[in-house]
Formats: sequence, structure tokens, C-alpha cells
Amino acid sequence: MSNFFYVAPEQLIKDRAEFAQKGIARGRSIIAAIYDVGVVMVAENPSASLNKISEIYDRIAFAGVGKYNEFDRLREAGIRWADGTGFTYAREDVDARALANFYAQHVGDMFTEGPKPLEIEILVAQLGNQFRSTKLYRVAYEGTISDEPNFAVLGGDAETIKGRFAASETTTQTLKTTLQNAINALAGPDRTIAVADLEIGILEDRGNRRTFARLSDGEVSEILG
Repeated sequence: MSNFFYVAPEQLIKDRAEFAQKGIARGRSIIAAIYDVGVVMVAENPSASLNKISEIYDRIAFAGVGKYNEFDRLREAGIRWADGTGFTYAREDVDARALANFYAQHVGDMFTEGPKPLEIEILVAQLGNQFRSTKLYRVAYEGTISDEPNFAVLGGDAETIKGRFAASETTTQTLKTTLQNAINALAGPDRTIAVADLEIGILEDRGNRRTFARLSDGEVSEILG
């Protein structure tokens, strides 16, 4: 006869959550923040090719922390979803809330029914226009969606970094001040992060359909002065 081991559902969920949290904690954090005319996403990422921040659609960007191959598959799936929705209906019908819900359903299914939970946290950012407001949606490892009002922090040390960034917020948030505050919050009081070790993307209107831009080291240095 086969022996079957019973595990209480509460214990199983707890074990899956701890497994996912440990995987996420091994990665470096990301800050996404809304400034006066756009959204900036800042990641500590020394790799020049394994991007944590990417464009999804005209006014939508993606950021992920944790296990790279897992959140990168979600990024690719999001691009296919956005392209399919825009082609079937209209480009204006592609919005961040629906994309975040698409991600949350998949991540939640993997957490409860998959062989193992995904070791990731992801962010969907949307630049507003006359029809929609600027939005930041954080999707956690168990599929929970959070609508973040001004900024979001992903990663294992999120609460500490969130406190540092919140303490530096001012009433006027330009790209320069928001970027500098985000870098300082990621670094903390005991170290500095070189510009070459940063990955930075922005969503900002520039007079054409696409709003995402990846900032080079030179552009970051020029903005920071």
C-alpha cells in the first residue's frame, strides 16, 4: 500500500509563501515612482543584458524582481496579451489594470496549484492621458494586486527602502529629485551605488505614440547634475 502524507492547507500555504519570499529576498530591489510629468523606475542591476525594466506597450512598462527567468516569461506573455488586445479591439483599450489582472490570475494559479510558487514580484506602470490616470500596480508572489498611489517598492528589503523613500518625498517631484531620492533609498546610509550599476526606465510623453525610454549612464549623470 502507498503511504499518503497529509499536510494541513494552512501549513501548505505558509510553506509556499516562505519559499517564494526567500527567492525574492535574494534579488535587489526596485523603486517605481510617479513624478510631475511621468513615471520613473529604478533598479540596482549591474547586468547590461538581463533587464529588470522593460516596455510592454505604448504607455505601459513592466518591472520584475526575483527569479529572472520566471518574471521574464511573464514580461513576454504580457507583451503578447497587449499586442493581441490592441489588435483585436483598439490600442486605447490596452490598460495596466487589465494587464495586472492577467498577471495576477497566472501568478495566483501557480501559487495555489503549481508544482512550486513563482519567486517573483512584478510591477505594471501606466502613464496617464486624457482618458486614464497614471497608475502603479504591484503584483505579489501569491497573486495579490496592490494599487500603489505614488510609489512602489519591490524586493526583499522593500519595507526598509519604502520608509527611506517616503521620508524623502516632497510636494514637488521632478525627475531629478525623484531619481535622486530613489537612488539614495536603494543605497541606504552606508553605501553608494554607481551609475553604471543602475537600470533606469521612464514613461514620459515626448510627442509620439511610445512613451518608454531607457536612460543611459550619461543621461542619468546629466539629469543628476
